[in-house]
This record gives sequence, structure tokens and C-alpha cells, in this order.
Amino acid sequence: PAAVDKVAAGPATDEPVRVHMPESAGTAAEVATNGARIQVKTDKFIADISLDGGELRRVELVGYPVAKDQPKTNFALLDDTNPHWYVLQSGLATPQETLTGPKTLYTSSQSSYELAKGADSLDVPLEYVDAGGYTVRKTYHFVRGSYDVGLTQEVRNTGAGALAVSPYVRLWQTPQEKKSSHFGAVHTFDGIAVYEQKPGSTDYRFKKFKFDELNKEPVDLQQKGGWLAMLQQYFIAAIIPPSGAESTFTGKPGASQGYVAQYVGAAATVPPQATHSFSSHVYLGPLLQKTIGAVAPGLDLAVDYGILTPIASLIFWWMSFLHSLTHNWGFAIILMTLTVRGAMFKLSEAQYRSMAKMKKFAPRIAELKERYSGDRERLSKATMELYKKEGFNPLAGCWPLVIQFPVFLALYWVLLESVELRQAPFMLWINDLSAADPYFVLPALFGISMFLQQRISGQQIADPMQQRVMQMMPILMTAFFAFFPSGLVLYWFVSNLTGLTQQWIIKRRLDREDLARASAR
Repeated sequence: PAAVDKVAAGPATDEPVRVHMPESAGTAAEVATNGARIQVKTDKFIADISLDGGELRRVELVGYPVAKDQPKTNFALLDDTNPHWYVLQSGLATPQETLTGPKTLYTSSQSSYELAKGADSLDVPLEYVDAGGYTVRKTYHFVRGSYDVGLTQEVRNTGAGALAVSPYVRLWQTPQEKKSSHFGAVHTFDGIAVYEQKPGSTDYRFKKFKFDELNKEPVDLQQKGGWLAMLQQYFIAAIIPPSGAESTFTGKPGASQGYVAQYVGAAATVPPQATHSFSSHVYLGPLLQKTIGAVAPGLDLAVDYGILTPIASLIFWWMSFLHSLTHNWGFAIILMTLTVRGAMFKLSEAQYRSMAKMKKFAPRIAELKERYSGDRERLSKATMELYKKEGFNPLAGCWPLVIQFPVFLALYWVLLESVELRQAPFMLWINDLSAADPYFVLPALFGISMFLQQRISGQQIADPMQQRVMQMMPILMTAFFAFFPSGLVLYWFVSNLTGLTQQWIIKRRLDREDLARASAR
């Protein structure tokens, strides 16, 4: 029998574990082959359930290819094959013993289940009868069109004494080795997320913990409601207890490998010859921003763009609207870019006016530099007087870039974190806007557009070193953008083209103004 706060550890061992975490669990290689399985097919899942423990051992997401070049191979969110160890376990325990755990051998009336045509839901029941005086029935409830899976664990007490039973559900994962992304500068988040009740309050907050942080500071929460999840790029596996139920959430390193996120519910007393049912549900799927918030309060916060979330969320909302019109994320990015540049037209006009005046007064500025070459303070004062007299601000040209830069970074995170844009095609050779251009055509076009902008602006730079740096910028930026998501390069390329058009319009306007002033004289 297990201790008061213990349930079974895993398929490869009889050692007890604490409610929070395994003390000793077998390796994935030892447990992956245990037990018969039943297969479940719905419109959203192809799942394997092991009769050992009634565990979800593999869950493929239908319609989400593992890679762009493998369109017929579904991405497996849960998978018990090495090295992709990621499973969902559940069971019941009492203060005296484990009722059901990973070593419990369930039975099923069928070897496979499939959501029938026209049916809205599918139940997959498993049963375990113990000679010691109880029967447990575990049922998975799948719903058409949903990634939300119901989990019911029902115990019937056939013994002579009462049972104090607690349910638990846990995710056990061995994280994959992270691949470098864009010069290794940025990695997406992998770890545990929790919707935590604020101390002394009925309000909740969203918190994330990287896996390696759990080595130093494990998660250990007792609260009402909320949820616990394992989070990765584009996808989430979340354990969601009944609303307002007493819950214990823990997240710790596994004894042998990986990490465990576990929910334990409050105990319920089951009298002799009585039945009690424990319900929870798990969300296993993509972080779809339009629908995930309806699954559980706060679950939409799992789509986290960091400190740029306000800007990125607005960008995604506007792009989603444009996508509903165009049905193409590439055209949505183009229209979004035109929106941004259109909103900044007045700032761009101020920029080009400033550049034109700088070009016009370049000889006078050069004259001042020559006159006050030995007196920096007088040069600065004379230059500022010239700016004030002629009515232009040399810093005005910086504002469009300053404003666009947060938009650029926010769009980067939208492309990196929004599952809606995962493997999204554009046209011609661009078949994945979230990946780099395979032929580097867009980065090259971007570099050419940047070069043309410099030539058309005709900005005069007196310092030879600065001039050489500016001449090299199109080449350097082309190399820098070569490995960025093609959707991001598309944004900046279209922005440059729009800027060139705006430059031409504003230059024509300035020429007309100069002619009008000349005629007035």
C-alpha cells in the first residue's frame, strides 16, 4: 500500500510516488512498449490509449503536418516513442492504497473507436475490477470539432468500508533539445504554465516556468480552480479541473528523466455500495486565438508575445481580419504593411522634408564646420541657429524608423508564436511564411529596395566613415534578413516599396512648393 499522499509511479516500477512528483520512474525506453492499446479516431485526433493505466500515449493532431515537406504525417503532440517522450497519466488514490495508477490493467470492449459520421461526440470507456472491493470506470469523451477532451473517473465501492478517494491527472515529458533560431538569438518557450490564484484573492494570474527553472524552484500550489499546462511553440497540453474545485498543482523534475506537471483533486468519501464520479478535462491542441479562450478562463493568455503583447495582439487581430478577406496570410501581411505606412504618411513626409532641407543646406553646414573646426561648442550653437532659422528638425527623419521598429519586433513574435501562421503559404516559391525564404529572393529584393531608397533620398553624409557604413547597409541587412521568417522580410520589403512611392509623391509636392515660392518672388 502507498502512503497517505502517494500514488503509483509508472509502468516500470512498483515504488510509490508522492502526489506531487515521481520519486522513481522507469525510463521512457522501459515503459514505452508495455501494454495493449486501443486506437481512437476523430476529426481532430488520432490517439493511442494504453490499457496499462488507461494512459494517453500518443495524440496526433489531424490537419497539422509535422513539417511542410511531410504533409501527410500528422504532428504528434503526445508521443511515447524515444526521444519524444510525452504522455498523459491519470488515476485514483486513497490514504491507504492506490486504486488505479500506471500499472493498473484496464479492459475495453473494443480494440478501436472512431467518431461516426454525423455523430457529435465519442465516448471511450475503460474498466478495472479489483477483487479488493471496488470497480473503476475511466471514460474519455471526445467532441467533434474540439481539442478539449473530457476525462471521467468513476469508482464504485463494493467493499464493506468507506473509501476516501482523490483523483489525479499528470503530464510527463522529456523536453526536446532546442534548435537555434535565427542566429541562435531567440528561442520559443518550453515549460510549465499555470493559471494561479492570487494569494488572498479570487483573481487569477498567468505564470510560466521554464523547465530548467523547476530544478531550482518546483511549482507547488493549492488553490480553487485554475489550470496547469505544458506549453511549447504553437501547442499546449492543459489539465483543467472543474471550475472552483479544490486543486493541488505541482511541477517538478522527474526522478529518472523529464518533468511532470500534476493535478490532484480534493478527496471524496465513497460509502459502501455507493458510486462517485470525478470529472476534469484536458485540452490537447493548437493555441488557436479565436477559440482557446472559451475552453477555460485565462487559457488565451498562453498565447504570450512577451512585453510586446499589446502591439502584437493588435497586429494579429488586424491581420486576422485582413486574412478573412484575402484568405492568404501573405496578402494580409502586405495589406497590414500598407496600413502601417499609410498611418505614418505625415511622419514620412516630415522625414523627407527634413532630408530635402538637409540636402539643400548641406553646403552651409559644411561651411560652418570649416569655420568652427576648432570650437565644437560654437559649431553646435551655430548649427542649431541655422536649423531654427530655416525651420527644420534633423531628428524628424528618425521617427518613422522608431515607430516601425516595435511593429517589426511584434510581427516577428506573431510569426514565431501564432499557430495560425504555422506553415502558412504565400505564393510561388514562398510556401511557409514562418520559415526563411529557401532561395533568398525576398532578402535580395529587400536589399535592392533599401539601396534604391538611399539613392533616391540623396542624403549627404560628410563623414567618409559614416558614408561607407551607409553604403554597406543594404548588403549587411540583406545577409541579416536571409534567415528570418519570410513573412517578416515580406513586411519590410513592402514597407520599403511603399516608402519609395511616398518619397516620389512627397518629392513632387516639394518641387511644386519650390516653384510656387520662386514664382511668388
